Amino acid sequence: MTEITHRFIDTNAIRMHIAEAGSGPLVLLCHGFPESWYSWRHQLGALAAAGFHAVAPDMRGYGQTAAPDEIDQYTLLHLVGDMVGLLDALGAATAVIAGHDWGAPVAWHAALLRPDRFPAVIGLSVPYRPRGQVRPTTVMPQTEDAVFYQLHFQTPGVAEAEFEHDVRASIQGTLVRLSGDAPPGTPAFSMVPRVGGLRARGYAPLPATLPGWLTEADIDYYTGEFSRTGFRGGLNWYRNIDRNWELLAPFAGARVTVPALYVAGERDLVLAFPGARDLVANLTAFVPHLRQTIILPGCGHWTQQERPEAVNAAMIDFLRGL
Repeated sequence: MTEITHRFIDTNAIRMHIAEAGSGPLVLLCHGFPESWYSWRHQLGALAAAGFHAVAPDMRGYGQTAAPDEIDQYTLLHLVGDMVGLLDALGAATAVIAGHDWGAPVAWHAALLRPDRFPAVIGLSVPYRPRGQVRPTTVMPQTEDAVFYQLHFQTPGVAEAEFEHDVRASIQGTLVRLSGDAPPGTPAFSMVPRVGGLRARGYAPLPATLPGWLTEADIDYYTGEFSRTGFRGGLNWYRNIDRNWELLAPFAGARVTVPALYVAGERDLVLAFPGARDLVANLTAFVPHLRQTIILPGCGHWTQQERPEAVNAAMIDFLRGL
């Protein structure tokens, strides 16, 4: 098996930790929340064995990468800038960029803003969503009793305290309950009670055993990282949703014009968001060179972790076809 190595690079005025394997054409792998480079552990070796140089950074605010204190240092322009700087640090002119969860908007916008540096893109879970006409938080769902989770995440300190109350339970609960193996009766993650927040949910008990794709060692790794760093860095990405909308105004109506692949789980909560399935069905309107959309049966949100063999095969087939 190809060895995964680790090192630090300087990019866009921050110090970034990367995991990498292999040599050949560069593929950047951008993780989401609440994860780290480790979410790509199954892809690094597979891509290396297929003849690619796979690089998975701890994204800004996560793991061993720098986490600026200021909330406004986590915009999509900063995050795309980090990836451009990573290419420069690696001495690479171009790279195919892939992203999952929050990493997917980074990947899509890297391809949108810098197609000269990112000539192809792979999005997992989150499709490319064109800029809307109003501030995103103004149209997020809310009722008298609950608010959309991204609204709940807006106030600094609130979600941090909830996640950090028991880091291991937060990690295990999030990974299992948002997966295709969520226990029956698990409420939709998307809405959070106004009173009591995340800890007030009436969750169905977690299964006695972990699903086959997740091990105690996996939970140990994530727990160790977030016990050390806390969750503020990752949550700050959510606190820039409206700021991103403002900054990206010059690109309203722009399309992602590079070759693309989209992969999601059939049971992914993202596909349950209002309008998401229609967006996916009509994705070629915004990504005209979309090569393929793959929906993985029975898979939940953690696409590349739940279905590593299927994701690896899809990625390698796409990469070889470029």
